[in-house]
This record gives sequence, C-alpha cells and structure tokens, in this order.
Amino acid sequence: MHFELFVSLRYLLARRKQAFISVISLISVLGVAIGVASLIVVLGVMNGFSDNLRDKILGINSHLILGSVKQTIGDYDRLVQKSLKVEGVVAATPFIYYEVMLSTPSGVKGVVLRGVDPQSAGTVLTVEKDLISGSLADLGNTGDIPGIVIGKELASRLGLTIGSRVSLLAPSGKKSAAGFSPKIVFFNVVGIFSSGMFEYDSSLAFVSIPEAQRILGFDGDFVTGIEYKVSDIDGVQKIGEALVRALGGFPLYSRNWIEMNQNLFAALKLEKTAMAVILIMIVLVGSFSIITTLVMMVMEKTKDIAVLMALGATPPQIRNIFILQGSLIGAVGTSIGFGLGLAICSLLQKYQFIKLPADVYYLDHLPVKIEFLDMSLIAVAAMALCFLATLYPARQAAKMHPTEALRYE
Repeated sequence: MHFELFVSLRYLLARRKQAFISVISLISVLGVAIGVASLIVVLGVMNGFSDNLRDKILGINSHLILGSVKQTIGDYDRLVQKSLKVEGVVAATPFIYYEVMLSTPSGVKGVVLRGVDPQSAGTVLTVEKDLISGSLADLGNTGDIPGIVIGKELASRLGLTIGSRVSLLAPSGKKSAAGFSPKIVFFNVVGIFSSGMFEYDSSLAFVSIPEAQRILGFDGDFVTGIEYKVSDIDGVQKIGEALVRALGGFPLYSRNWIEMNQNLFAALKLEKTAMAVILIMIVLVGSFSIITTLVMMVMEKTKDIAVLMALGATPPQIRNIFILQGSLIGAVGTSIGFGLGLAICSLLQKYQFIKLPADVYYLDHLPVKIEFLDMSLIAVAAMALCFLATLYPARQAAKMHPTEALRYE
C-alpha cells in the first residue's frame, strides 16, 4: 500500500478527538449518496417515459413513410414489392390518410380516416395487437355495409360497440342545385382498439383501402403513401434516402418518425437535461461538505502533518493524502448512491408501487429504463465534483511549514 493511501485511510477511519468532524464526514457521504441515487432514479424514469412514449407512437404509426408531391401514388403494389428489396426495410403496407366527419345518433366527431390493407397492415403497425375486440381482417369482408375499426375513446364518446352503425361524411361530394352536399357512406363497427394514447384512441379510424378510395372519390387505384417498418429505427434517415433512390427519386419523398415527432422528443430531452442539472446540485452540496471535512481535518492534524514533513514527507505527498481521503469519501458516497438508486429502480420496475392517474397520463405507473451511458456519466460527474472539492484543503495542507506548526509545542 502506498504511503499516502495508508495515511489517508488511517485519518479517515481513526477515532478523532472532535466527533463533529466524523459527523460532517458522514453527512458528506450521505449527501453524495442521495444526490447520486436521485440522479439514477430520475434519469431512469425519464428514459422510461421517453422509450414508452416512442413505442406507443411507433406502434400506431410507422417508422418511415413514402409519399409523393402529387398527393397520391399509383401502381403501389409494384413499389411495395420493389421497396422490400432495399436493405433495412422489414415490411411495407400502402395507406390512405384523410380527415372526415364521423356521425352517430349520439353526436358528430372529426376523425382521421386511414385506409389500410388488412393483410399487410399488421406487419408494420401494432393496431392488430391493440385491438380489444373485433378483428382487422373484417375490414376486407365486403358485404352490404363495409367495416370500420375505431379507437376506444372514440367509441366511448359516441356510445359505439361492435356491430354499431356509423356514417362517414367526406368533403368529396358533388355540387347540386341546392348547394354542395358531402358524400355520406355507412359503416359497421367491426373492431375497437386501444393504443394507450388518448389522441389516437379518440380521433383515429381504419377502413379498407377500397372503401377509403370510394368515400374520398379517388379516380383510380391510388393511395396516399406507403408505410414501412425498418430494422434500425435510429438509422431510419439513411434508409429513407436509399428507398427514394431505389424507387426512382422525384416526385417521391420520405418522412421518418424522428422528423414527424422532432419537437416532442426534443422537449423530453431538454427536460431530462434540466432535471440532471438540478439534481447534480445535490451532489455539489455533498462535495462542499467534503471541503468542510478536509479543512477541519487539516486544522486537527497540523502537528501530525508537521511531523510527517519533518520525517521526510514531501508537499506533494501531503497533498495526495488529503486528495485521497476526500476521493474515498466521494467513492463511498457514490457506491452507496448507486446501490440505493438501482435498488429503487428495480423495485419500481417489479412492483410499480407509484401509481399515476389514468385519466391524466397515458399509463398508470412510472416506467423505468437504466442506460449504461447515463450511469457512467453520473459516476464520472460525482467523482469529478468530489475530487475538485479536495484540491483547496489539500493544497493548504501541502503549504504548511513544519517549523511554524511545531514552534510552540
């Protein structure tokens, strides 16, 4: 064991004449531990919220959308087959996107109508897994009245259940002598889904592509675009660019989930950063306690320092003794904080004992996700603050002259 480490451990563990210094040392350890634990728990919850929200958004929406500046795309079956050969593309499905009015005896509600292919929609979207009743396949069963799948909140608001009849009003009607009259088409509710996102569950409806083309008055077999599921959601930008090039470029273009939700995730990232900065202040308070501990210890050990220097200890060695002592306090506090923080995160994941009001949030518990990068940054930040806190007291101890310290002894 090095001389400096041996002495610093003796100073740290030995009984002192002034018990107050031991109390301050304990407070320093607890301050660092509480700060580190708070950082771990808060950043874990923020990561959990961000990932959970992303999964919800990417469940009802696709990773990548291919559109056209002409508003519609024809010959989409060929494009779907061709795009599946592009590296990174896992699945594809055509879609139609339009806003219409949904009317029932209980009221009228504006909804986003999405025409989908029941056979391939489940490979890209999670709407089939989100169904709480009915089936997406029933959209393709053509009969006297076509089928429609709606969200749980929309069904609750309009009093709809499986088998209920609704009417869709589209702005693609014709102008007559009495004025402009919208097109009205009747549908039977064949499915109700719950995505966990109020915005989608209250304003989204699915029908088959042929029915969407009919109600919107499309002159030919056209769709709004093609949706894709990709293998790497973080590299979706490059996959989109490669997809457009493979399909001939202009007038086609691509939009990905990052671009469409950029503001939302930027706000979450800013909030996470702000919380980290605020909570690092707790660790900073603990590091100030380390300064107090070391300053008082230098005052208490003045004679010991003078004797060590008289026996041949150099100023850098004296400085290292107190740097190591403060760093050990920081290491112990950081280790305790990691154990406490990870334990709380594990309990939150397993027992979910903190409940959230379901009518306010889209989930009823705190989600937690621990990321290695965050844990590394917390450890580095905590130890760096504790190390910086040791520099001033250690420097003052190293500047001490043994003759001055022992003059009156």
